[in-house]
Order: sequence, then structure tokens, then C-alpha cells
Amino acid sequence: MLKNILQIIQLILAILLILVVLLQQKGTGLGAAFGGSGTIHTTRRGIDKVLYQLTIAISTIFFLLAIVNLLF
Repeated sequence: MLKNILQIIQLILAILLILVVLLQQKGTGLGAAFGGSGTIHTTRRGIDKVLYQLTIAISTIFFLLAIVNLLF
């Protein structure tokens, strides 16, 4: 029962992580696919910063849940 709950939570976190990462990719162009970024380093502000922090938090929780899921 606990293993099923952990797997469901992990699936929800995986979907959230995919969505958050896809939302961050709005600024990349075709030039980045071939190795040339052509952008200047800027600091994250506003929603970019929130999405970045959400990505770190969700991925950390996902990773910890994966380890816990292996132990049970």
C-alpha cells in the first residue's frame, strides 16, 4: 500500500518536473542546438527564478522519493 502511494507521488512529481523544465526552455533558439548560444549571461528574475527554484525542489524530492522507493 505504501509503495503504491510512493509510486503515485513519484509519477505526479515526474509530470510536474517535465512541465517546469519545458516552461524554462522558451528562450532557447535553434543556434543553441548546434553549440552556439549567442546569448549574454543574465540573472534570473521573476517567473524565471521561481521556475528555476521549483525545478531544483521538485527534482530533489523526486530523487529522494526514488531512493525511498528502492528501500521499501
